[in-house]
Amino acid sequence: MYKRLLDFIAYIDEKTQQDKLSAMTEKEKEALTRVLLTQIQFFQHERFIHLIVMSLFAVISIIVLVALIYFRTLSMLLLFVMLLVLLFPYIIHYYHLENGTQKLYTYYDKIIGAKFGDKE
Repeated sequence: MYKRLLDFIAYIDEKTQQDKLSAMTEKEKEALTRVLLTQIQFFQHERFIHLIVMSLFAVISIIVLVALIYFRTLSMLLLFVMLLVLLFPYIIHYYHLENGTQKLYTYYDKIIGAKFGDKE
């Protein structure tokens, strides 16, 4: 998903270069806005799902940590380590999804600004 986000950012960045954006007709800007909003919705959905999964892993990790402190068994330690091994990549992936989606918002603002004649 992150590669798809990067590919779409590269695509939309190329389409919203100042010279290309100013040369677009209103219909082309509206079509680009629709495509951008659709992709933003997809990435927001993906971001929300990953937030739920990441939060679940974090809560389970805390529960296992408490159990590890209480029981002090090797199996609890192994379970805690396995959860951390899964939790950190989820945090990193969510971070990239969040920042990429926020970046898409700036492209939307850029298109809308160009559509209504704002100069940035």
